[in-house]
Amino acid sequence: MRRTSFADMSCSIARTLELVGDWWTFLIVREAFFGSRKFGEFERVLGIAPNVLTQRLAKLVEGGILVIEATSASGKALSYRLSPKGRDLFPVLVAMLQWGDKHASAPKGPPVRIVARQTGQEIAPMVLRAASGEELDVADVMPVPGPGAGRAVQHRMAEIAELFGSGRGD
Repeated sequence: MRRTSFADMSCSIARTLELVGDWWTFLIVREAFFGSRKFGEFERVLGIAPNVLTQRLAKLVEGGILVIEATSASGKALSYRLSPKGRDLFPVLVAMLQWGDKHASAPKGPPVRIVARQTGQEIAPMVLRAASGEELDVADVMPVPGPGAGRAVQHRMAEIAELFGSGRGD
């Protein structure tokens, strides 16, 4: 069964999910952040089938999240590295890790901690902040139409504004 493509949806979340929305893809990105570079490393660490790994790596390269580098003179040995676009996923990965530590942790606690390289201290929990630096909660924000909003999105945002105006936007 073929799944629906989100590539043309007028939603940044949907288009992001088109690139990294299945579990294997984000686990591959996680391993790239952890230093995996070669096909065999990804395969071994993740226990992923080679055909699935091949498909997901190709999609990540096509999406500009990973870049391929030849690691031998013949060009047959390849290495995968995060592109700047891929590196921009790091806060998303950390937010998922911290959410999982809080709501889906292993019985003995978090299996991985993210620490500052220079100090060895665990990083602070990620928080949403206003431009002023003030910490925000979900009740403190609301969606509004952006410059790329078409008529359908503008209509949906108007509906949401009514909900928030009525105090139901939680």
